[in-house]
Amino acid sequence: MADDEQVIPLVEERVAISKAEVETGRLRVRIAIDEREEGVAAELSRDEVEVQRVPRGVPLDTLPEVRVDGDTTIIPVVEEQLVVEKRLVLVEEIHLVRRTESATHEVPVTVRSERAEVERESPSGAVARARWQPK
Repeated sequence: MADDEQVIPLVEERVAISKAEVETGRLRVRIAIDEREEGVAAELSRDEVEVQRVPRGVPLDTLPEVRVDGDTTIIPVVEEQLVVEKRLVLVEEIHLVRRTESATHEVPVTVRSERAEVERESPSGAVARARWQPK
């Protein structure tokens, strides 16, 4: 190097960034199921049929059909009788009368709901708790 040259040292700073996991607390979640009995009203109905035999004794030309009159179903019962001639005679009718009864009954039903319990623990050991339930 010549005498008239001067050297100036240059300095450079470099930054290095690194990451580390640090625990800041813990979280614990528990799901619990609560059960309770509730009564549920249910409408139940029942049909009851009463059989009535009604004697008729009416001569007929044709075979009668089963018919419905309101809540009563009428079923004709015929027989052939041999006299001098053969003819249909309505011997009796069977009347089926329907009656419907309704009643309300309480039926026990098990209802379940969930609730969540959350615990948060800080590094200092303090514990915070929270609960959530359906509305």
